[in-house]
Amino acid sequence: MTELVLRGFDGLRKSADRIASIWVLIVLILLAVALVDGEQLDTILRIAIGALGATLRYIAIAVLLIAYLKATGAESVVAKAFEGRETRMIVLASLLGGLAPFCSCEVIPFIAGLLAAGVPLSAVMAFWLSSPLIDPPTVLITAGTLGWEFAVGKMVAAVALGLMGGFGVRLLTHQGVFAAPLRDRSSGGCCGCGPSPFEGGPVWRFWSDPKRITIFRSEATFNAMFLIKWLALAYLLEALLITYVPAEAIGSVVGGEGFLPIVIGAVVGAPAYLNGYAAPALVAGLMEQGMTSGAAMAFMIAGAVTSIPAMAAVWSLVKRSVFLVYMGFGIAGAIVIGAVFAAVV
Repeated sequence: MTELVLRGFDGLRKSADRIASIWVLIVLILLAVALVDGEQLDTILRIAIGALGATLRYIAIAVLLIAYLKATGAESVVAKAFEGRETRMIVLASLLGGLAPFCSCEVIPFIAGLLAAGVPLSAVMAFWLSSPLIDPPTVLITAGTLGWEFAVGKMVAAVALGLMGGFGVRLLTHQGVFAAPLRDRSSGGCCGCGPSPFEGGPVWRFWSDPKRITIFRSEATFNAMFLIKWLALAYLLEALLITYVPAEAIGSVVGGEGFLPIVIGAVVGAPAYLNGYAAPALVAGLMEQGMTSGAAMAFMIAGAVTSIPAMAAVWSLVKRSVFLVYMGFGIAGAIVIGAVFAAVV
């Protein structure tokens, strides 16, 4: 028991050192803003803190879920439920991703939970790509602003991108590309990187076992710090983008006919954070100024999937190879879907 507690505290100490470095970076960014453009500091803080506050309930659910899986020893059981059914999981993840009301940053805690449960990376990638694109409220907003043709097109695009990424990662995984996709961590970690400390069947009422209570506390503490630090950085980057890089300025370079504007739309949209509720109004204005429907679709898809805040969060969970594949499918998928949408519409 004593050894388990000491190991847990040692892991937390090492994790705290790494987490502190992210908080130092956040403080340095804020100090730079205060020195260079102090008048905007309040605006940036308000945007970042507001966005993080709206995500806290999702973080809490993910943290408790991961800690519960570890404390009960249930993650191995959950993982076995998906063995031999990877294709079905990819399809379901692509379909269900469009129903999840999360933006590209809010989905990160739930991705962490899926990885902790042992869900195949291919299915996780499918959900990861499809979820930020559309949800029920966004469908209505998009339809009201851009029309049902565009709203339905984006719904189909979400599923198509999920399938593209899911089956693409499945193929790469079977080729041995992603033997160890998750980043290494010294303690448990939000992706269940370490093996379960318990053997045998799960104990659902873990609170009667002191060892399991210790695991629950250490996992909850570590994952809460891990998720909050990365999302805090992600939302700070979002606030900087909103404040200093107006979306109108980004969209103004996308116009004209043909395939090139679609490519430009995807590339320009990639680093631009587009809130699913605000994006339709912006895109409607850009289309009035000459943006084609294909470029608009590519712009929205790339902006939602591969925005800088989302990329920062993805980077925190997986290794570089998976991150690059995520980026590749996001941008390439946006271009392909934009071209198909332009041809159909």
